[in-house]
Amino acid sequence: MSAPLAGLRVIESSLLGPGAISMHLADLGAEVIKVESPAGDYIREMTWPIVEGVSLLHLHVSRGKKSIALDLKNPEGVAIYLDLVRGADVVVEAMRPGSLARLGLGYDELKAANPKIVFCNISGYGMTGPYQGLPSHGIAFDTWAGILNPAFDDEGYCYIPEHASIGMHAGPMFGAMGILAAVLRARESGEGSALEIGQSDAAAYMDWYRIESWRAYERPESEVTGNASDNYVRRAPGTAGMKEGVRYQLYESSDGVVLFMASERAFWKNFCEGAGRLELFEKWPGAKFADHARGNRELQAELREIFKTKTSKEWIAFGNEFNTPIAPVNTPKTIADDPQFQDRLPWYPVEGHGAEMLPFPVRFLDEELPVPAMAPTVGEQSEQVLAEVLGYDAERIEALRATGVLGKKPDDAA
Repeated sequence: MSAPLAGLRVIESSLLGPGAISMHLADLGAEVIKVESPAGDYIREMTWPIVEGVSLLHLHVSRGKKSIALDLKNPEGVAIYLDLVRGADVVVEAMRPGSLARLGLGYDELKAANPKIVFCNISGYGMTGPYQGLPSHGIAFDTWAGILNPAFDDEGYCYIPEHASIGMHAGPMFGAMGILAAVLRARESGEGSALEIGQSDAAAYMDWYRIESWRAYERPESEVTGNASDNYVRRAPGTAGMKEGVRYQLYESSDGVVLFMASERAFWKNFCEGAGRLELFEKWPGAKFADHARGNRELQAELREIFKTKTSKEWIAFGNEFNTPIAPVNTPKTIADDPQFQDRLPWYPVEGHGAEMLPFPVRFLDEELPVPAMAPTVGEQSEQVLAEVLGYDAERIEALRATGVLGKKPDDAA
């Protein structure tokens, strides 16, 4: 079978991480042509680690793409861009809104060249609002959305704590979903459309549970309460309400930490029977659902000692045997050793990719997704794109090269 998105052509104009919006499409087989200035996207030098002179950020975000160098300040470059658009399904502007419009390549010009084109802008804060033009990086979207809490060191200086980045990953993911929806409609109706997403919006949307909980708590307690198992007392939203939990809590094993999740009475009973401690169930049977035994220090002390009697691996096996939710607690460094990770997420190797990296996480049963090619150097596929995609002959390509619109040949760009 062909790749799921075979036949989908995306023209991408991007800087830095937002280019991941097209990476998701490339991972599924779309042809993504990254149009860069002759100087190139400085993503290749941005952040750490730097792998043999190239950033891991570029190796990951630009994998599976082709690069053509075009000077879009040159009218010839704009004309070539529009030629690419005529045979494309999507144009991605992964930078500040209006960047392409200022070069004469706004949505109106793109639609005139191809009425079915889907145009998507992905930016930091979106195309409207007082922050729309504010320069930003990925962490900004998480601080804006209230996802990370400021930390203070021993000298009282405020610093950015370790955390999982949300907005810079969720924005491209939601954007790719919107693009596919728009392409389906365009192919059915013949009409393209323009859409946009702010990575800040995506960060907030990913944290909807906490944000909407705080909003709900603004209503009277006669209308919005806590769980029945908590005597309807309101807990802090999200994971902040887990601190006092006992039957849903982290516990030290003999060699690490595991997450215990027996908040349903049936699971709690299974655990007590399996551990040979049925008296704990008899003394504290709990509610049928969502009962964390909050604040029960006596029970927590018992569980703390029980969990120290086995390794984390043994507790995972226990959970399987006795139908009790117990999960491993990994770190970004140790997760690669986890057997579930090794089964589900086989690394793309250094060979052919420049660094080991994780594959697209959706599986198509009984078929393999295409393995993306290594991220390109600036303009690496310029001649290939002009010849194979646009049908330009060698003489015309050489003439364009001579004008400087394509920049230097990749071999001469050092």
